[in-house]
Amino acid sequence: MAFTIAIDGPAAAGKGTISKAVAAHFGYAHLDTGLLYRATGARMLDGLDPLEAARALVPDDLKREGLRSADVARAASQVAALPEVRRALVDFQRAFARRAGGAVLDGRDIGTVICPEAEVKLFVTASDAVRAERRHAELTAYDPEVTLESVLADLRERDARDSARATAPLKPAEDAQLIDTTDMDIKAAVAAAIAIVTARQDEV
Repeated sequence: MAFTIAIDGPAAAGKGTISKAVAAHFGYAHLDTGLLYRATGARMLDGLDPLEAARALVPDDLKREGLRSADVARAASQVAALPEVRRALVDFQRAFARRAGGAVLDGRDIGTVICPEAEVKLFVTASDAVRAERRHAELTAYDPEVTLESVLADLRERDARDSARATAPLKPAEDAQLIDTTDMDIKAAVAAAIAIVTARQDEV
């Protein structure tokens, strides 16, 4: 039986970690849809046209080294603002979402655009300062020189661009349940998500 969990939110709020843990707990397949845009952005940085890059994606592109770098993150946000790129990637995401056995997808428009009929919709967020600290810790693995101030500026710029785009802006679905991880450790955040999903499963 298909059961879709849509988890949205801004960068470094914890949605990826929560999504993986929820998928593992319930035995569902997981898709980090942001990787589709990061892989497209990376190929754009290689010199490809963004639409051509999106159409030419293959599974191995999602395993490419460096997809978590700051440069690729900026490129991903840029290509994600292009309606034609989003359309090129929609069918893949929707097919994944309705696969038998359940699926967890995390991104920025899963509950609003990709899977508006998802059985569970979560919106994971956190304060700008906390998100910047988390992303800074992640990025220093690739670039020890990156500063917390530059990471915070990048996050805010990306939030503004993602929220203001005409196609599939970053925002909670009207029926999404909010999880604010600002003052939560990952164990508590995962437990909160699992509780919401379990309660919904009991209803369907």
